[in-house]
Amino acid sequence: MQSNATSPQQYLDELPSERKAPIQKLRQQILENLPMGVEETMSYGMLGYVIPHTVYPEGYHCNPKDPLPFMNLASQKNFIAVYSMVLYSKKELLDWFTSEYGKRCKYKLDMGKSCIRFKRMDDIPFDLIGELTKKVSCDEWISIYETTIKKSNQ
Repeated sequence: MQSNATSPQQYLDELPSERKAPIQKLRQQILENLPMGVEETMSYGMLGYVIPHTVYPEGYHCNPKDPLPFMNLASQKNFIAVYSMVLYSKKELLDWFTSEYGKRCKYKLDMGKSCIRFKRMDDIPFDLIGELTKKVSCDEWISIYETTIKKSNQ
């Protein structure tokens, strides 16, 4: 569900009561582990973590007016989602994440490309999302983006 919130605080304030605590805890993990140069904003109707134009002036190839996405966090209709662009583009990181997820969670990983879905609020690996957030620096993500994603879409 896309939100019309114009700020992260407004987004949090509008969450259903049962989603507030898990989203706030995930947000805290992300903010505490966010690489230098990545900023929180509203992006695509979700909490967005982006590389701003001041750091990467070219912006996102799909729409250069948008900053380069790094990660998003959203309360969807039937689940909470973490969207990690880095996870989608770096196989070693995906392998690490899926292995660690299996060690820390009771339920099967529900994932598609960059989207990690959490349907059970009691089985969210908050610390693992924090670790994932800090695995790739801002400069490394720009390099991965330019050599894999951007190049393959030209």
